Order: sequence, then C-alpha cells, then structure tokens
Amino acid sequence: QVQLVESGGGLVQAGGSLRLSCAASGRTFSNYAVGYFRQAPGKEREFVAAITLNNGNTNYAHSVLGRFTISRDNAKNTVYLQMNGLKPEDTAVYYCAADRWRRPQIATLPSAYDYWGQGTQVTVSS
Repeated sequence: QVQLVESGGGLVQAGGSLRLSCAASGRTFSNYAVGYFRQAPGKEREFVAAITLNNGNTNYAHSVLGRFTISRDNAKNTVYLQMNGLKPEDTAVYYCAADRWRRPQIATLPSAYDYWGQGTQVTVSS
C-alpha cells in the first residue's frame, strides 16, 4: 500500500503562485509515476500533470503548459507542483495520485492511478 498526503493549497489572487507537495509513504518503490488531478464543483476530475519517478519524464495538460511545473525529490518521496500565473479557472480541489504500472506513456486517465491523496483546495480570486 501507498499513502499520499498533499499540502500547499490555499487562497491566492489571479497571477499569483502556489506550490503543492505530495508526500508518499509505504511501498513507494512500486510507484511508476505520480500525477496531479483537479476537480472543480460540478465537473469531472481532470488530469493536470504527471512525472515518472525513475527518469523524470513529464506530461502536462494543455491548459497548464508553461505555467505549472511538476518535479520530484526521490530522497524525500515527494512530488511538487509549482503553479505560477494562476487563473480563476484553476480553482479546484487538487489531488495527487500514484500509478504503480510501468507504461509506454504517462497515463492521463484517473482510472489508471491506484492510490490517491485526500486532496487540497486551491482557490484563485479574480
């Protein structure tokens, strides 16, 4: 089993920045990739970004490309999501998730991820 704990959410004005952290514990060596997803009220959970833990390959949703950066610190079993240039439409609950299967490409569907954190609220005011 893998446990994921997110932190770093909050309230920020448009154009501001936040950094989310996702700390993993348990059988972390079995994880292939860690991703961030978000879910706004009344909307489906959507992919934001993900990173492979062995070689640092990344994948981003088009809506956040150039504004968000995902990174990892394997020594700390932590994945970060640096969010710059935040917009009101970025408001959502952000979840991190771990995919334990090695794949040809980083998965972007929530159903591909096996373990989930509890979520952290990000609110961007206009």
